[in-house]
Amino acid sequence: MSVPIAAVLLCVASAAGYAGGAVLQERLAQRPIGVLLRMPLWWLAIALNCAGAALHVVALRFGPLSLVQPFGVLTLVMAVPVAAVIARRAVTRVEGRGIVLTVAGLIGILLVAGTTNGIAALSSAQLLGLLMAAAVVLTTLGGWGAVPGASGLWLAAAAGVSFGVSSALTQTVTVHLTGDGLSALLNPTVAVAGLAIAVLASAGTLFTQRSYRGGLGAPLAVSTLANPVAAATIGMVLLGERITGGGVGALIAVVSAGAAAVGVSLLTRAQARPRMPASSTAQHCPS
Repeated sequence: MSVPIAAVLLCVASAAGYAGGAVLQERLAQRPIGVLLRMPLWWLAIALNCAGAALHVVALRFGPLSLVQPFGVLTLVMAVPVAAVIARRAVTRVEGRGIVLTVAGLIGILLVAGTTNGIAALSSAQLLGLLMAAAVVLTTLGGWGAVPGASGLWLAAAAGVSFGVSSALTQTVTVHLTGDGLSALLNPTVAVAGLAIAVLASAGTLFTQRSYRGGLGAPLAVSTLANPVAAATIGMVLLGERITGGGVGALIAVVSAGAAAVGVSLLTRAQARPRMPASSTAQHCPS
């Protein structure tokens, strides 16, 4: 397998942007949207997220969805040391093990991710079916998360699904623009996909912001895992993407995914542990 180096580098840079945005959003999570709109720090977080999204779009031109999307877990890997620096503390051993396992899992996925038909695009029928399914899933998850006292993890899952579906649509738009140029914008499939991307990205951002009200670690982990799961499902079912290497490749993929999941779990538990009072005070200002 020829590894698309450009896609990997773009994915890493994208994850760095998302990580910086996530750390800033978590620090401001207790404030209502009306207040956030007047805060430059929140707009900086949005700018970092937009930079991450732009790099992600370019990455989808160089690598299949099943390869690009798993690199989203690097957002959590990068957010941990950034949050530690802001809190003026060292990265713990648990966090270190979590980072190592997550990166090792990504390397395994990188070795076996592939596609049978190049970088594919959704057909019109597939696009409409996907949007209807996404609407049902997001309405359900968002409704569960909006129940008073409900866990923010439902909203985090909704955010991950929003961004995963958006990435599949972005790949479709990118393929059409690359092949047909700006004339592709007149294609109804591209137009609908572009509008859906804007809606899904906005919904994902709002879901994410609300999910961080209980802290960064667990919601970020859930959204980070839900994102590639949704995208990989779309890639396998609709876009003809496959695991290379046959049975051995499938085994490597399963083991790698397990290692990444354990790593994310360790990072989540570490983030959930209480810190020193001084650090807590610095990170969680009252609204």
